Amino acid sequence: MINRRSILLSAAALAFAATSASAQDYKAKYPELTFAIIPAENASGVTERWAPFVAYLSKELGVKVNLRIANDYAAVIEGQRSGNIHMASYGSASFARARLTGVKTDAFANDINIDGSTGYYSVFFVKANSAYKTIDNLKGKNLGLVDPNSTSGNNVPRFELDKMGISDADTYFSKVVFTGSHENALLALSQGTVDVAANQWTNDNDSTLQQMLTKGMLKNADGTPMKKEDFRIIHKSAPIINGPYAYSSDLPEELKVAIAKAFVDAPTKDKAAFDRLSDGQKKGFHAATTKDWDATIDLIKFVDALRKKKAS
Repeated sequence: MINRRSILLSAAALAFAATSASAQDYKAKYPELTFAIIPAENASGVTERWAPFVAYLSKELGVKVNLRIANDYAAVIEGQRSGNIHMASYGSASFARARLTGVKTDAFANDINIDGSTGYYSVFFVKANSAYKTIDNLKGKNLGLVDPNSTSGNNVPRFELDKMGISDADTYFSKVVFTGSHENALLALSQGTVDVAANQWTNDNDSTLQQMLTKGMLKNADGTPMKKEDFRIIHKSAPIINGPYAYSSDLPEELKVAIAKAFVDAPTKDKAAFDRLSDGQKKGFHAATTKDWDATIDLIKFVDALRKKKAS
């Protein structure tokens, strides 16, 4: 006899079968996925941090996820443009640049800091034993930046300098150096190659500086480890939204949903992998949408306008 219960069970079975079929469809079309990381530290450090999380993603999605450590921000942008990269950890500015240049990529999450916030700052560091207290003291000195597509390491610093009346950093400073990574910028500062370095900072315990100090990467001239007290922040920007995790817009909807869910579930489903990834400095992943970075896109347009003005 057909009754309401049997109808509901049949509907549930059909829904499950449809979902399973969809999942199998995306697994057949995408037996492997590539997840790219924009470098904030040296390659070995990135691998150690991300490998357990990528293994977790492979398990949750049911397809192999390959970790790709990009040479720079542009490589991730072009990799997604060509379809060779399916997911990426972006900085806010590089994601905005990708969107502005037509890359089909959509944000689905970003990091939640340990205090529940979802932002960070761009700061200018100097060595604490230097005489520099403000940017005004650094005219004619050497500035260390990170990468042209870095949010905290180039775009926001240039925006902050413009607010101080410095529209052309290249003429204000004796030399402006792109160091290639957040770590390299701080290494250049510690070694005296630059007098001031732009970098990312969330709080005293959550920054590239703190990570490098923990790993003993920064040394005094006599080889002794440097300490947090050996550096001073002389300027801090307004809050910047944490960079997004983004997937290619053309991926099947079922796969997109599975990816987003895997991220949200990570702190409870694989705490060890998440803790290794976050160094205990993050609380989880916040659901996000591409529109959350509209203000960053406006920032990139502003920096582009500065560049065009200088070139004209």
